[in-house]
Amino acid sequence: MELFSLPGMFFGALAWFILRYVIFGFFTVNQNERAVKTSFGRATRLTSTTLDNPMAEYLRPDERERYRYPQLQVIQPGGPYFKWPWEKVYKVSVATETVNLAFDPEDVNANRGGTELDAVTKDQLNIGLIGQLRFRVSDQNLYAYIFGVKRPLVHVLGYFISILRQKIASFEAPEAPLQDAGAVAGIGGPSDLSVAAGVSINDLRKNLRLLNEDMDKGSLSSTARYGITLDASLITGIDPPDDVDSALAAINTAHNQVGAQVSLAQAEADQKLVQSRRAVEIQQLNARAEVEPLLQLSNQLSELKRTGGPGVLAAYVRNVKLALFGKARSAYVEVKP
Repeated sequence: MELFSLPGMFFGALAWFILRYVIFGFFTVNQNERAVKTSFGRATRLTSTTLDNPMAEYLRPDERERYRYPQLQVIQPGGPYFKWPWEKVYKVSVATETVNLAFDPEDVNANRGGTELDAVTKDQLNIGLIGQLRFRVSDQNLYAYIFGVKRPLVHVLGYFISILRQKIASFEAPEAPLQDAGAVAGIGGPSDLSVAAGVSINDLRKNLRLLNEDMDKGSLSSTARYGITLDASLITGIDPPDDVDSALAAINTAHNQVGAQVSLAQAEADQKLVQSRRAVEIQQLNARAEVEPLLQLSNQLSELKRTGGPGVLAAYVRNVKLALFGKARSAYVEVKP
């Protein structure tokens, strides 16, 4: 008796094929995912490329041809979808993720265990950077993320860190505007003496917001390069080496003392300026109070002369003299010889 019959083997293979590639060929895509399907290793492409997308405007002219990636047909959240045995589905999460600025995907022990990133300032001072980086996979350039590079997160973190270290090495604080009080007092210097001193770590600490904004602008091409969008970078701390920390604290203390003296001088100059303006206003009001009755009297006499005739002014003067003589105890009268 035969253990296996030919029809039984055929129907068994058919049942296995239907179960494996038809029933299990259906798949779904979650809300925070996007999917790309390939057929014999080739993804379904559109007619456009990354150079036709607004993301390409942040690429340098010499980089545009290097990062010309095809646009793919992206499977949106939902389902069920079906794939044939010769097709393969790549799912990626597009949720926003946050990593430590010093995180190294290839070596967890690098950068002091992923806690602090080293950098060198323009005055050759080694500093440690603490912060976070927020990123997400862009569904506008999934070809670069899935097929462009082997480990896109490693590439984009290295790209970001290289830009950050270049910014640190060449960072210069913006010129502070002159304060009005300082100009009046004759000081004429910037309002922040720490910035004027040119100490690089002071410049960086006082301009963290500007540094973060520059990093956001400098990383805009990461979407076209690697398919990862850097949403925001947040550098929260800059620490100097231990051997210069005390010296730096002394420098900052000296600058703070000088800044306090300058602030007092500016406040005193402001006070004197306000007092001078007030005194001028008071004198102007006093002069106006003395002149105003005379102007009113002049207007009244002009109107009296116009309505009463030429002799009315002499009569007015006589009446005024009589009123004055009535109030006087004695009078000296000139007698003509």
